[in-house]
Amino acid sequence: MNLQEFHPNNQTTHQIAEHMRSVLQEIGENPDREGLQRTPERVGEAFQFLTKGYSEDPETILRSALFEEDYRQMVVVKDIDFYSLCEHHLLPFFGKAHVAYIPNGKITGLSKIARIVDVFAHRLQVQERMTTEIKECIQQTLNPLGVMVVIEAEHLCMQMRGVQKQHSITTTSDFTGAFNRKETRDEFLRLIRS
Repeated sequence: MNLQEFHPNNQTTHQIAEHMRSVLQEIGENPDREGLQRTPERVGEAFQFLTKGYSEDPETILRSALFEEDYRQMVVVKDIDFYSLCEHHLLPFFGKAHVAYIPNGKITGLSKIARIVDVFAHRLQVQERMTTEIKECIQQTLNPLGVMVVIEAEHLCMQMRGVQKQHSITTTSDFTGAFNRKETRDEFLRLIRS
């Protein structure tokens, strides 16, 4: 599902909008003033888009382009841009995901790797869980010899509030199988840094 295909549910938009009107009133705003009149509906539509990953099945996406192939070297898709919402403050975090797997008789379409990153990013998240969910999805669906995921992200909950550190980057990684070997992990890290 790409941006052009996304259609918000009108009933859900209305329900979120009603709650958003109350939030605006609670913070001392007037939801009926000109600049805010359509804001509750826009927030309702935006939240549905930002959380559309709940209605998508990442394993189905990977299986939709599954091919038999006798290739047993590393496949790396790096610099996958993503945007997500931190489940603790509902503020954005965003960055790049780098994903590698070593096939075991089956490969998937390269765009499917980016699509599953988007599925997990379009849920309320913490970066650590998102890293593991991507890894586990690929491992369970493709049964490769190994998977490794590295995510680098900026968190607005750290930049806009709390500690207010504007240029901090959080890096998480998780891996299985062949990536338990230091040499294999090092090769992946060299490839994503090149």
